Amino acid sequence: MRISDFDYTLPPERIAQSPVEPRDSSRLLVVHRDTGAFEHRIFREITDYLRPGDLLVANQSRVLPARLRGVKAETGGQVEVLLLTARSDVGPNCWEALVKPGRRIHPGQRLSFGDGALLAEALETTPSGGRIIRLTAREGTVAEAVERVGVTPLPPYIHEPLADAERYQTVYAREPGSAAAPTAGLHFSTELLEQVGAMGVGIAYVTLHIGLDTFRPVEKDDLSEHVMHSEEIELTPETAARINVTRAAGGRIIAVGTTSVRTLEAVAQLTAEAGAEGVVTPYRGRTQLFITPGYQFRAVDAMITNFHLPRSTLLALVSAFAGRELIARAYQEAIAREYRFYSFGDAMLLL
Repeated sequence: MRISDFDYTLPPERIAQSPVEPRDSSRLLVVHRDTGAFEHRIFREITDYLRPGDLLVANQSRVLPARLRGVKAETGGQVEVLLLTARSDVGPNCWEALVKPGRRIHPGQRLSFGDGALLAEALETTPSGGRIIRLTAREGTVAEAVERVGVTPLPPYIHEPLADAERYQTVYAREPGSAAAPTAGLHFSTELLEQVGAMGVGIAYVTLHIGLDTFRPVEKDDLSEHVMHSEEIELTPETAARINVTRAAGGRIIAVGTTSVRTLEAVAQLTAEAGAEGVVTPYRGRTQLFITPGYQFRAVDAMITNFHLPRSTLLALVSAFAGRELIARAYQEAIAREYRFYSFGDAMLLL
């Protein structure tokens, strides 16, 4: 399988530059995997496709104000850092980050942000050209200092400033740690979630802190040569129990976004390897799971997702779930019908 198999041409005007209001008024392309049929709906009408006893599983990770602009402590030269993923395996308050200008930031280099409110020391260079840095705060905690001096990062294809930074957070985001939003969840309003719950549909949460692979292109055409960077995930005992009860009762597990899919499937795979096929167990750790066509899904029955960039690992994932030809046809349908693409764009429901 080659990454060129997941290429398509998108007119630039189809890239959404701002979110729609209200959140649940975006469009929804419903894709029926069994028949190949499409339906064109509004996102709040997703309730027509949910059944009592189903369980929505969403990623509750919150986007950090992870873009830090500062100076080199020794020379005063300008520098920009994008925090990607916490590296507790290296040490407390250590992060993997992208740094500009990267080639001039060497191990031992000290950086200052917010007039010294937040300091960083470069520890090492990563194989992909990033840096491992250690953060320290002049007052209070590092997390508090990052909140004060950092800026919420937006993807590079969004060129318009965001009036309200909370619009790049889901309404249920509560675990800080991501460098980008789990965008499928941006379509849910508080009112829609209440309506879903009133139907007898459960809502549970996992955590995957979105990191480096969101920003790193697939450089190898042969997908078998692409190595996913690890990301921190957590599936709590409560969520694991709710998933197992739902499956046992015949309900569907509906993942909100590719990050929820990867979390659920990574845990289900680990559980199966331990000899317990068909259930999930609590887990906190890291995953490098790369889902491509041919993958055997164990945990997810349906998926809510946005429209993804061409030649991306996320497009490979949804193609694994619904079939490459059907997804390619769905994307062409969405382009022809003038759907909005990417982070602030419209959504798909893959049934």
